Amino acid sequence: MKYSTLTPEEIQESYANMSPTLDFSLIEAGLARHEIDWLYGVNLSRALTQAAKKHSGRYTTLSTGRVQGPTLKFLATRELSIRNFVPIPYWTVSATFGLDHSVFEAAYEKNPIDTKAEANAIVKTCMGKKGTVRTVESQKILINPPPPFDLGSLQNEAYRLFKYTPMFTLKVAQRLYLDALISYPRTSCQRLPISIGYKTILQKLAKSDEHGRFARALLAKPELKPKEGKGFDPAHPAIYPTGTRPDRMLNTAERRIWNLVVRRFMAVFAESSIQQTIKATIAVHINEFTLTGRQTIEEGWMHFYKPFVHSNDFVFPRLVKGQEIDIENVAAQGEFTKPPPRYNPSSLLKKMQKEKLGTKATRAGIIQTLYDRKYITQEKIVVTEVGFEVVRVLHQYCPDVLSSKLTAKLEDAMSEIQEKNETRQILLERAIEILQTITSRLKEQEPAIGKQLSRALKESRLEELTVGTCPICKTGKLVVLHSKKTGKRFVGCTNYFKNTCANAFPLPQSGVVKPLHNVCASCGSPTVQIYQKGKHSWKLCINPVCGKKQPGGKAK
Repeated sequence: MKYSTLTPEEIQESYANMSPTLDFSLIEAGLARHEIDWLYGVNLSRALTQAAKKHSGRYTTLSTGRVQGPTLKFLATRELSIRNFVPIPYWTVSATFGLDHSVFEAAYEKNPIDTKAEANAIVKTCMGKKGTVRTVESQKILINPPPPFDLGSLQNEAYRLFKYTPMFTLKVAQRLYLDALISYPRTSCQRLPISIGYKTILQKLAKSDEHGRFARALLAKPELKPKEGKGFDPAHPAIYPTGTRPDRMLNTAERRIWNLVVRRFMAVFAESSIQQTIKATIAVHINEFTLTGRQTIEEGWMHFYKPFVHSNDFVFPRLVKGQEIDIENVAAQGEFTKPPPRYNPSSLLKKMQKEKLGTKATRAGIIQTLYDRKYITQEKIVVTEVGFEVVRVLHQYCPDVLSSKLTAKLEDAMSEIQEKNETRQILLERAIEILQTITSRLKEQEPAIGKQLSRALKESRLEELTVGTCPICKTGKLVVLHSKKTGKRFVGCTNYFKNTCANAFPLPQSGVVKPLHNVCASCGSPTVQIYQKGKHSWKLCINPVCGKKQPGGKAK
């Protein structure tokens, strides 16, 4: 039986029209992927874990694999480029002018400017001058509807709108699928076959108070033709709503994701949005400034996708060629170039898709594993010392594990199995041969690898316990400690062990303490987050005499 939703109608239709045989080539490709991932993951992870344990005597789970390794390398490379980035100063010049009781800002046409002297010279030549409108150009542009959701685009959109991690979005989508509210979410397809019944789904949605008027507007169209994307998945179509109404109270996340899928489904059947772009050039003495804007003429699909899309219209002033305008101010602004942005879960997911790392069903789990192993931390992803050390070890002793080309090559081979141009057995033999070479190198260098990883793990544990810099001695670190006598935990200065500082602060004795690496706005002391089972987490200033209520927390 083949089906993409759990509605009674599709299940019955699938049962009545079963395929004569199983898709054995698809099964073989799937088994090959599972077996190769298992072989790489188990052997490489065990090699790292055992090396660290033999050196330190402490067990800590370390892992890597054919997808996890290259993904971590992307993050480490980006982290190094951020740390090594040297900002370069530059200047921008802008002119402000008033018209129709409003103030507008136009940018100098040759921004950015390399030197402050040049920027100031431009400002000087413009001061006290009037502006003359040289050109006013406008054009209409069509903005096509977005394609229907595949899993990756749903995860990216949910992160953009709600800051939901890819893993969380997948779990929510899975619940909605099991409730027969949306189709199977683990798909890379961006196409909606006519067989799903566009009209039937919209007719069901038309009965909804929330979506009814939008669905009825689409049903009034002479033809229902969806805007489709390039992504194709032979197993399942794009994600779409079944039209079934929820028979239970959805929680906030479920209702958001369900509404997002419904709105996207309706938007793909709508007309293109029509917008007008306007560009004016304004001459001030010998310099030219540019003013640009955009206005929506017809909303089209945006009307159906609200509130998840905004047109960001700019009210453009009435300007005509040759018009003189008063310049209120011309100013130079000094700035510095910025390092490349950190990856977040959404942008990392896009990078993995681009590099063909993992599948639509496994990418979110890989990202979550990197967090669980404490290789990375924070929403704007920062690589920890342990994460860096794993990359260093693999790069030094088995760089192939970090190669996205190797992973992509294996993915292509598995696609060949599905196309019956390759056999699972031959692919496994090749993969094992590569793996044996890698594990042999790791075994030979086990003592050195263990020493490197153990040092990184020790630094990482200290970092996890570090609350901040000691405000008394200024040289020690405040860390979470436990008293040998009482067993109670507290925050103490690391210089205590050198007999140079005895600064300490009490902590609650229940719940998990997580340093926030920021300070209290009231007294400047470090703050921590307290997580207590079955209760809301709260922020705490460690200074017992502060008394200020922390944002999102409670007073001391």
